[in-house]
Amino acid sequence: MNLDTQSLQPIINFIWTVADDVLINKYLENQYQDVILPMTVLRRLDLALEPTKDKVLKTHNEFKGKIDNLSGLLTSKEHGSGLAFYNTSPYTMKKLLADPKNIDANFLDYLNGYSENVQDIISKFKFRNQLETFENTGITFSLIEKFCSPKVELRPEKISPMAMGYMFEDLIRRFNEKTNAAAGRHFTPREIIELMTHLVYLPVKDKIQQGTYLVYDPCAGSGAMLTQSKRYATNPDGEIKSKATFHLYGQENTGEMYAVCKSDMLLKNEDPDKIKYGSTLSEYGFDPDLKFNFMLTNPPYGTSWKEDIGKLNVGTEKKVSIVDRRFNLPIKTFKGELEETCLTSRSNDGQLMFMLHMLSKMKDPKDGGSRIASVQNGSALFTGDAGSGESGIRQYILENDLLECIIQLPNDMFYNTGISTYIWIISNVKEERRKGKVQLINASSAEFYKNMRKPLGDKRVELTNDHIIKIQELYFAFEENEYSLIFDNEDFGFYQITVHQPERNANGEIIKDAKGKPKSDKELKDTENVPMKEDIQEYFEREVLPFAPDAWYDKSKMKLGYEISFTKYFYKHEPLRDLADIENDIMQLEKETDGLLKEIVE
Repeated sequence: MNLDTQSLQPIINFIWTVADDVLINKYLENQYQDVILPMTVLRRLDLALEPTKDKVLKTHNEFKGKIDNLSGLLTSKEHGSGLAFYNTSPYTMKKLLADPKNIDANFLDYLNGYSENVQDIISKFKFRNQLETFENTGITFSLIEKFCSPKVELRPEKISPMAMGYMFEDLIRRFNEKTNAAAGRHFTPREIIELMTHLVYLPVKDKIQQGTYLVYDPCAGSGAMLTQSKRYATNPDGEIKSKATFHLYGQENTGEMYAVCKSDMLLKNEDPDKIKYGSTLSEYGFDPDLKFNFMLTNPPYGTSWKEDIGKLNVGTEKKVSIVDRRFNLPIKTFKGELEETCLTSRSNDGQLMFMLHMLSKMKDPKDGGSRIASVQNGSALFTGDAGSGESGIRQYILENDLLECIIQLPNDMFYNTGISTYIWIISNVKEERRKGKVQLINASSAEFYKNMRKPLGDKRVELTNDHIIKIQELYFAFEENEYSLIFDNEDFGFYQITVHQPERNANGEIIKDAKGKPKSDKELKDTENVPMKEDIQEYFEREVLPFAPDAWYDKSKMKLGYEISFTKYFYKHEPLRDLADIENDIMQLEKETDGLLKEIVE
């Protein structure tokens, strides 16, 4: 399953030359991808259909006008393409080059000949919008000739969906760098997908040998997580060798990535109708009651979901601002009472909203339950104070014992960001030893990655097979060591209390209100987070009163919070250097630079 990404660079580099050789001075730089991406997809589909072209044309010409719907025949192995799509025009891309004079009209005929599912792909790319520019600038022949070059070998049997996903991600990264645009999402390196699939499937390896399973990615991107997870589970030469049936479901709201994903589902003979277009949060494309056995995703983080808020059903009740049941869940108050609460993250970062969405799509444990692997950044762990939506989402996950493990990945793993990232493993069918527990694995140090020979954007490091095995062994061992710690769910919870100190007059005397109680000094008001396992009064007496003897807190206004701090748990104290060593270093430097200043001055 491992992918040699360096071997793909010559193809990517050649595709990139289309911009300099054909599109320059015809298109703005920020428009290059509007041509290059759809042409790459179309050429890949074109090559897949080449071997059966004559058979498809024969069947189409023989039965058109006699049968209302020819799709069944034209996709059959006996009479058609043997794939989920076809093209009934007399042209292939190579055949278009035989008639340069009429190439624009013939190219339109070629596009119109594709089956309805490919028309959806062409539409999402908005590719027909480019045809007028092609004709007016006279680049149609050069463009098609470039993509028919043997240097662009895009046949499905040569370039897997996993490799294709990588190629598109690298091309899009280059487009964004060229135009100084933010990608808005963080494409998932292949080795991280591999690690995620291992941690999702291996724990239930023996239980998924037969039957039917539904796999889902609510932020499908190029579809690599879906196709590779199925390949890992069913590969007859792999670790699991499942003979079960796996159905792949996904949703994507970026037109070009949706088109890429759907095209590869067609090539893999997966059901293209199980890939939906639109926002998962506000335009969920499947039956609300549909549940999934496995979910893998890398949701966009640091990305606004304000547009979705306006499309969700907004209520008027004080505690429920969004009526959607996915985001209204029962969590405990500090008094220990369950209270239904609208749990929404801040509008500029929707990653935890996707987590809630996936939780709502988990199968009931009595039906086998579900397992989830999701990549998040650090804000999902600790952003949001006690009482906030983010804290409430963490609280719901932990109080319902859904979190199995969080793995911190090395920095500089992604193509367009160097930030810290984490894989969350969620399950509602935990094995007995994990019940009530959470495992944290710190795989961020040099023992878990190797430096890349040549960086790809911000991606400077990668996981090898050995690193993946090392991480999964830590997971399966479920033991505490330098890289693995195990906690009770409650260890991440705390009570937030507001500490008051009395206001004093110029003479230092305490100012009291009409009831004779000390007035709180607003300037001295502070908060304390009391670990959930501790007695609040004992904590207050130990940690606060020795430093503020007149302080008090209001027991009726406490808040409950949850956060997970890798930095705190895996912090390694670096002792300060001995003064004598520092002095020796300074003396040595003085000796080495002795006379240097004199030379410079003279």
